[in-house]
Amino acid sequence: MAHDIVFFLAPDDETAALTRLGGPGRAFDSVACRFVEPDSAITEWDVYFEEPSAELPPIERLHRQPLPEYVTAPLNDGVEVFAVPPRLTRALAAASPAALEELADRWTARLRSQDGDDMTDDDLLAVLRGVARLAVAAVDTGGGLYSWSY
Repeated sequence: MAHDIVFFLAPDDETAALTRLGGPGRAFDSVACRFVEPDSAITEWDVYFEEPSAELPPIERLHRQPLPEYVTAPLNDGVEVFAVPPRLTRALAAASPAALEELADRWTARLRSQDGDDMTDDDLLAVLRGVARLAVAAVDTGGGLYSWSY
């Protein structure tokens, strides 16, 4: 499980890759959270927008979903930088407040079923709203939405 996760905007993959060692920092518009797996979150969100439903899809459905692409190859230090798929970025940008609430409830239920009391203390709806705000900016500017984690 990643300790620190930052979803951030960057103009392209090369710029996003430069964040690998020190994180995005203040140079990038970002949303931070803790103690979730960013690749699993991105996959959960993607499945939701493919098949919107308040119900949790079977875990096997998530395992069949392609994982987000690495911007930098993972090394032994645990740092990962992922690109959020463009389709998901567009879906997040277009999501209604009700869709974000439903997704947050579903994401919370998934994390609670997997992590129990060790689940993140972050307000997952606030995280999703922040990432959706970043997605709007990415769509408007033609840049990308990324995830950095350690």
